[in-house]
Amino acid sequence: MIIEDFKNNKKTSYLAEEYLRLEKEENSVQEVLSADKGMAEMADEELSILKSQKEIIWKQMEEILTEDKIEEEFPNEVILEVRAGVGGDEAALFAETLAKMYAGYAGIKGWNFSPIDESRNDLGGYKEASFEIKGLGTYKELRYETGVHRIQRVPETEKNGRVHTSTASVAILPVRKKSSVEIKPSDLTIEFSRAGGKGGQNVNKVETAVRIIHNPTGLEVRCTAERSQSRNKEKAMTILLAKLERQKEESDAIKFAKERKDQIGTADRSEKIRTYNILQDRITDHRVKQSWYNIAKILSGETVGELIKYVGENIGQPTDGKADDED
Repeated sequence: MIIEDFKNNKKTSYLAEEYLRLEKEENSVQEVLSADKGMAEMADEELSILKSQKEIIWKQMEEILTEDKIEEEFPNEVILEVRAGVGGDEAALFAETLAKMYAGYAGIKGWNFSPIDESRNDLGGYKEASFEIKGLGTYKELRYETGVHRIQRVPETEKNGRVHTSTASVAILPVRKKSSVEIKPSDLTIEFSRAGGKGGQNVNKVETAVRIIHNPTGLEVRCTAERSQSRNKEKAMTILLAKLERQKEESDAIKFAKERKDQIGTADRSEKIRTYNILQDRITDHRVKQSWYNIAKILSGETVGELIKYVGENIGQPTDGKADDED
């Protein structure tokens, strides 16, 4: 690391200037010492102090850049997407249940959890929905939640007591401060409309909802949560960048997949990662072949942290065999 790296970083530039000031002072003392050897004792003491101050500042700058690198790898902001899969209305209700679980967990962690866009079915479940989660460690903790979640239960509308299997997909998209993806304005189609549902007269009368389509990839994002068109557009662009980043990461992963024997936990949203068996009060994560009980507490967000932590620590590790419910 050289001083120019610190000068070019906004977080360390002021420290770099102080470091250079101390360096000039150090040079001045050296000049005085060269001209007058009788000042040796005083000069040595001052040089020692200056050296110590420089070392402290250099260490501070290194720590700041190290923290930046960690945050770039594991940002403290993510987009959570939930989408109903197989199972019709039951799948939509399950998608809503998952969103509530993460909201509950975010509350326990002290993270900020806010809706971006919601599309509901007639029963109130989510056909699809997206949320913004901000807080220390969000991506590091939630990154392995991406994939297909499956629930097995008897719906309230089921007269014959048959167990139904429904699915919902979850995607955790990290929001990085520095993006490696470049978006050309000419590649975008941007549409504005009125936001439906709750939100007051302003939201329903003014065209605040934003829909952005990235024409080269066909990716589409919507944001309806904010009261202003500009804020919704800003958030929609953030989501689009996150999606394009994820697409690029997945594309890169496929390129190197042949060189990797272990493809467990690839963060692929098509991968079935977990089953919630209501009748047996059991949740099984198929990647780590481990089960947890007391589904009500987990789905409330109260104890899902134990599951998330275990998966994060053990995913990709050798397992003892086939877990319950891994059919």
